Amino acid sequence: MFHKEGHKILIISFILLLGLSLLTDQFMEIKWLRIILLITFLVLFILIAQFFRNPKRQTILNDNQVLAPVDGKVVVIEEVIEKEYFKDKRLQVSIFMSPINVHVTRYPISGKILFSKYHPGKYLVAWHPKSSEENERTTVVIENKVYGQVVYRQIAGAMARRIVNYAKEDDLAVQGVDAGFIKFGSRVDLFLPLDTKIKVSLNQKVKGGINVVAEKP
Repeated sequence: MFHKEGHKILIISFILLLGLSLLTDQFMEIKWLRIILLITFLVLFILIAQFFRNPKRQTILNDNQVLAPVDGKVVVIEEVIEKEYFKDKRLQVSIFMSPINVHVTRYPISGKILFSKYHPGKYLVAWHPKSSEENERTTVVIENKVYGQVVYRQIAGAMARRIVNYAKEDDLAVQGVDAGFIKFGSRVDLFLPLDTKIKVSLNQKVKGGINVVAEKP
């Protein structure tokens, strides 16, 4: 199953690559070069298609837990000052997505969406320390009565050129449900209360909507 954000790109890519394949097959007389080009077009389409895959996840709802909002690798676990919304100390957990990861963003907790804002910006590599504050990004705040308030921030990377965010203020978020998409490489930061118990470790690979990132003690 493919994410709706990829439908247009997939259709255009298919038509373009199909046209190139037909032209190559018709006019390329060197057999070995024709075969290489046709295989290249096929592999390219497969790579584009896999980027927009949207696997179904069976999320177990739990208001005491924060789930991974995306697939990827945990690259940051530290105490920081969250400067945009809380303006105080929080625990930051960052998950980096390579181009081969699923890039669907899912709500990490259920609750009311208090804040949702898009910021245009730069396209520094996603692991750059300043990417959280200077890159194109969206900041979303969700609150539930059990866990409290959680910020998640979608951050564009060097390859990403468009962030899609479905979160709207005053809507109700459901843990694990599709919250957006980031195209071609990126990361997501979570900012959690200081009394949170972190349940992941650095370099651990996680799946969005499945793995528990943190929970209240």
